Amino acid sequence: MDVTVAVDCMGGDHGPHVTVPAALDFLQRCDDVNVILVGLQDEIDVELRKSKVDNAARVAVQPASEVVGMDEPPASALRGKKNSSMRVAVNLVKDGMAHACVSAGNTGALMAISRFVLKTLPDIERPAICSVLPTMTGRTYMLDLGANVDCTAEHLLQFGVMGATLVSAVENTERPSVGLLNIGEEDIKGSEVVKHAAELLRTSGLNFYGNVEGDDIYKGTTDVVVCDGFVGNVALKASEGIARMLATYLREEFERNLLTRAASLAALPVLNAFKRRFDPRNYNGATLLGLRGIVVKSHGSADRLSFRIAIGRAADEARSGVLSKITERMSVIQENAA
Repeated sequence: MDVTVAVDCMGGDHGPHVTVPAALDFLQRCDDVNVILVGLQDEIDVELRKSKVDNAARVAVQPASEVVGMDEPPASALRGKKNSSMRVAVNLVKDGMAHACVSAGNTGALMAISRFVLKTLPDIERPAICSVLPTMTGRTYMLDLGANVDCTAEHLLQFGVMGATLVSAVENTERPSVGLLNIGEEDIKGSEVVKHAAELLRTSGLNFYGNVEGDDIYKGTTDVVVCDGFVGNVALKASEGIARMLATYLREEFERNLLTRAASLAALPVLNAFKRRFDPRNYNGATLLGLRGIVVKSHGSADRLSFRIAIGRAADEARSGVLSKITERMSVIQENAA
């Protein structure tokens, strides 16, 4: 089926200078997708003229008169800017004009607006932020990464169902394995909430692996890693910090003297291959999973390539019918629990 993605062109650090060309790049690579560019008409038109659009029939522009600032309080964006590019893009999903929307804007505002406008799926109490991470064996999906600081065991069960369903739908994995992030593999480890969540996951019908530790995330021990938003966000930011530190140390060592600089030239093919393999741009796009519509959050500093990747993620989820599959799976679990 043809998929339509609404793009919040004003979000992120770069706005239309990145989002519009990225959307047009995506259209060049995918002929079953249409885009609706949402934002300030004049600024979008400037970028369209620069890009010399070849797919004009698959590009529409939806004007919006306001922009949500990157540091704006979510409540202010929700109540005070009803014609923001972010709000208009989410409304297009609600009204059925788009199958998904993508924004690089303020995460808190996007979550608040999306939850208010779209509401959550049946039997899902809270949406979660789900993202793809590279691993030694491929990649894993981790949630929640910051939307819910305090979670109950039932919330963690719902995250497990949503994550497994997403992986099954998008990656064509028949029974994705689900791990519960904990401080040890043993059943006696962890808080009472985590121990109760393990019991619920074990009897849910999911392919529950059991508890996993922090190093299991990047080993690729499971297809899905479940945790609350506090733990998930700390783990993610710590990982990003380590990656930056290692890159800095490596660069400093190669630039130490003439001999190491010469060695860097010899090692350049390996270094470039390593960089391509772990380029974070290839994993851009976190899904606000559990809403009655597909919303993908791009990193605020996304460049043209990484924002295109986020649009592709939204299109893939729209094609897969993941929302109806989550609803079906949660319905079965509720029936079995009754």
